[in-house]
Amino acid sequence: MGTSFLSSEEYDELAHKYYDTGDYDQALDVLRDGIAQYPDSVLLQVGLGYTRIAREEYAWARQCFERALELDSEYEDAWVGLGETLLKFGRVEDALSCFAQIDEMGLGDDLELGLTVGRALYREGLFTDARARFAALSTSHADSAELAAARGYTLHALGDDLGARRELRRALKLDAELHEARIYLSHLLHDRGDLRGALTELEQVPPAEHWDTLSIWRYIELKTQLDGVTEDDGWFAPWRDTLAELDDEPDDVDHLLAEVEASFEGVVDEQAAAALELSAQMDFMMKVLGPNAPVPVAEPEAAAHRIRTAEGSVFEGSWDDIVGGMRDACGEPALSLGTFMRRAARQIHERTGRDVPSHSAEAFLKASARMGLLRIER
Repeated sequence: MGTSFLSSEEYDELAHKYYDTGDYDQALDVLRDGIAQYPDSVLLQVGLGYTRIAREEYAWARQCFERALELDSEYEDAWVGLGETLLKFGRVEDALSCFAQIDEMGLGDDLELGLTVGRALYREGLFTDARARFAALSTSHADSAELAAARGYTLHALGDDLGARRELRRALKLDAELHEARIYLSHLLHDRGDLRGALTELEQVPPAEHWDTLSIWRYIELKTQLDGVTEDDGWFAPWRDTLAELDDEPDDVDHLLAEVEASFEGVVDEQAAAALELSAQMDFMMKVLGPNAPVPVAEPEAAAHRIRTAEGSVFEGSWDDIVGGMRDACGEPALSLGTFMRRAARQIHERTGRDVPSHSAEAFLKASARMGLLRIER
């Protein structure tokens, strides 16, 4: 459709429609066209910045937000977006200063802005700061299910499982269709050993509302274990259909190739930004793997495979042996391999937004390697 006669607001609305459906490429094209027509539009610059964030193009996103603030130094969404991108580069104090601008403008109790800030802090592992931001919002937004859920996720990250379950249950009382919170609560109940409670929560989530393979596999596992349904039962057909759809989504290699292609569209060198993003992912994976723990290594003659972590730790053996070594290095030798992989997959998803399969050791390790979290040497 022609867009030459659209206003800047109409360009923004059109881009939002594409953005909300996940079509970030089309949203990007619309915003570029809009900025060509309205180069001084703060609204379009901010929209372009958030689209760049969605495409994980943080260096370009930062430029967009800085340009927006040159045009209007009191545009609150630009301060939030700039803070979010600065977090990606490890500039925590600068990011917090950006977020503080929101409070200085008297917008500290704005729910949408506060949730955006808190979630950005959470994604970067700044859980104490995220908790403080969410707590500040709770007084004036006690009826917000999304806020209660966000507090629940953060409390769990801080080790307060009881508080996390309480907040997630409160969120579900406020909005019974907040499926992400229900799935998360199910995982917490499962980790606590309440398998029936975990299944009860998953049974209330429609198959199409599952956003990762972990929760679907867990539902199938619990349903067969507790209710005696066989894995090939037709009952699971809707869940397996969703599982197939999720498995068909582009993997990290596809995303990487798309980013390489996109890099030819601009003149900004993002090599440093990409290195920082990869470093952040590696650092997180090492937290999961416990890099300071002793690393068990199989005898050379028994080693079929070998992987090396970002910190240089080496694990050898079969795929199962390697995952078992990682689990032991975490100080959790009592965990089954399946439980360890599911926990790690969930944590990686929370940190990066990317999914790692947990149904087999080989798939788990190869997906982690594609994300740059480790290297498979043989």
